[in-house]
Amino acid sequence: MEKPILLFDGVCNVCNASVDFVLKNDNSRSILFCSLQSEKGKELLRYYQMNAEDLTTVVLIDKGKVYIKSDAILRTAKIMGFPWNLSQIFFIVPRFLRDYLYTKFAANRYKWFGKKETCRIPTTEEKQRFIQ
Repeated sequence: MEKPILLFDGVCNVCNASVDFVLKNDNSRSILFCSLQSEKGKELLRYYQMNAEDLTTVVLIDKGKVYIKSDAILRTAKIMGFPWNLSQIFFIVPRFLRDYLYTKFAANRYKWFGKKETCRIPTTEEKQRFIQ
């Protein structure tokens, strides 16, 4: 069984803080990470027939399926285990509403939280969880 892969915007401060959160709280330690801007990230997006130039959403690849926007976040929380998996209750909110809110936030994330000049470089301890 392949491990889930979370693709994220490597220069986004919010995205990097989210990666830090998942690294710290993923009880299963099964989630791998890959920057959307990396060659491997672009390769994965092309393989799953997604626009490799679209950096406006987080992408979760799990068991051969691709999840984006709010679905990606909620499914990542489910994989992380208790108590984060309790967020599954938000699946009762219609996807169009969850994704609308996600899109509004994503459109303003650089303005509100800034961005880095270069993509995140994993620490020595983190390297085993990052796909280069």
